[in-house]
Amino acid sequence: MSKEKERPTVGTDGRALPELPPDRDARVWARLVRVMFYTPGFLGLLLIKAGEPASFGITVELLMLASGAAVVGGLFIGTQSSADTASKIGVWSGSLVLELLAVVPFLAAVPALFHELANSTLLHPHAPGAVDVALGPSELLPAVAILPFMMYQLAGFGTLHYVLSKRANWLINVAILVLIIASYVANRLAMYIEERMLVGALVLTMAVTLYLGIMKLKAMQTDYDARRPAKMKKPEAAQ
Repeated sequence: MSKEKERPTVGTDGRALPELPPDRDARVWARLVRVMFYTPGFLGLLLIKAGEPASFGITVELLMLASGAAVVGGLFIGTQSSADTASKIGVWSGSLVLELLAVVPFLAAVPALFHELANSTLLHPHAPGAVDVALGPSELLPAVAILPFMMYQLAGFGTLHYVLSKRANWLINVAILVLIIASYVANRLAMYIEERMLVGALVLTMAVTLYLGIMKLKAMQTDYDARRPAKMKKPEAAQ
């Protein structure tokens, strides 16, 4: 494959051009759409089939949100066209949808989901003389998945890195971590009203950030196209 040409960094007016996200491979993100649609959707249907207590409620909603958001992310990604360079914003916007409204709700649901599945009396009927074995701290192992996501975001790989200042990016991601931990603690303490409030704050924060992010990407692309230097024509080969 040929090496990607470097983007100009200075506009026709002498001012710096916006730093746009790198080109994303739409095929890879399209595969992620399928994973994020089927996996949370299947898990959500499993919990509905189990029909267990109120502690399943917000987990099912988070899984369904992750599954539905993946479809919307696919719509954005599907707008990419090889004939239109500006359509790359569709892949960037789709990545934001997946990162904020599919992956974050899924990560928020996983710890409580594992606890409920591991302790489900419907999924694991007691045999005569069976002894309950507490999983203890090992129940927290699925929650470790949040750490690589935080590294992905804070190391500059995430799309938010290009639409927010460094400080704002840190604040948003720290808020994600704190709200996920707090909602899990509320779930384990059977404080379901508080859990719903924390999860609601998390989803609302992601929705607002998503809206602002897509609008910022669109504005950045428009500004970039308006001030981008004209491409230099290649000299004609000697006859």
